[in-house]
Amino acid sequence: MSGSVLYDAPGPIARRRSRVLSIVGVVVVAAGLAWLLITLGGPRTTAAGTQQPGLFDASRWDIFLDLVVWRAIGGGVLNTLRMAAVAAVLALALGVLFSFGRTARSALVRVPTTVVLEFFRGMPVLLMMLFVLLIFNTGSYWAGVAGLALYNGAIIGEILRAGLRSLPRGQREAGLAIGLSATRTRFLIEFPQAFRQMLPIIIAQLVVLLKDTALAYVISYPELLRTVVTNLSNFFGNRYFFSLFFVVLVIYLALNLTLSAIARLVARRTGPGSLNRLRIPGRGIFGMAGQSGGVGAGGAGDLGAGGGGPA
Repeated sequence: MSGSVLYDAPGPIARRRSRVLSIVGVVVVAAGLAWLLITLGGPRTTAAGTQQPGLFDASRWDIFLDLVVWRAIGGGVLNTLRMAAVAAVLALALGVLFSFGRTARSALVRVPTTVVLEFFRGMPVLLMMLFVLLIFNTGSYWAGVAGLALYNGAIIGEILRAGLRSLPRGQREAGLAIGLSATRTRFLIEFPQAFRQMLPIIIAQLVVLLKDTALAYVISYPELLRTVVTNLSNFFGNRYFFSLFFVVLVIYLALNLTLSAIARLVARRTGPGSLNRLRIPGRGIFGMAGQSGGVGAGGAGDLGAGGGGPA
């Protein structure tokens, strides 16, 4: 009998066909990688007819023995992280404001907020950076920060709005029933739950923000890409262009994979299964009785004579 209700277990022929296709796929991928490495490592002939060594030749990587190069790379990384950090804080603040304005009951607040939010979502990030730089003459750093903050703030606002809409209506009704105003109910009850629920998606959006800092290359901000690929390659010559490009690629991958790992960790800690890890055997969450941590009939029995305390 099949172990799944969606499809039958594959038979001998299907398993054999799957193994053959897997082996063929692995061979094709390995052959493609081998061809790429051989092509990049082979000698090259320039347009002028001169012969140059392959891209993996030691003469193309010797500049990385110089500490000045690594200081320049470190400066580019710091500039990128500084722009990303400030833009992320502003984007989170704008996202909170957009989410509250987007879900407001008053049409005088909700409609203008929706128009502004859709405008920022529809405008390309690079165009927004150029607009801020040319109109407000803020300098390349603040133009990049403003463009990233406005665009990603609009995206995070929609994410939080979706989180607020996904909450049960009883959450709001409970806050109103105990005497809280609609605004205090939104701030104290609904928003913390929506933020916690959407936190992995927000962190994933911050990964996109970090990658988009490379767009500041166009407005002449000395972030990682401009510092390494343009400035250093112009100083040392195009001979090292591939080596510098490869280093930039590895650094961006390391930064983005780190943030992605944090997002997965947060998803495990804040997901539905995280509540089970808070339960104490024989009790609910935080030691309260009942299977779901609620105080019901079981809770009264546990806290009373049936809970092991004095009768």
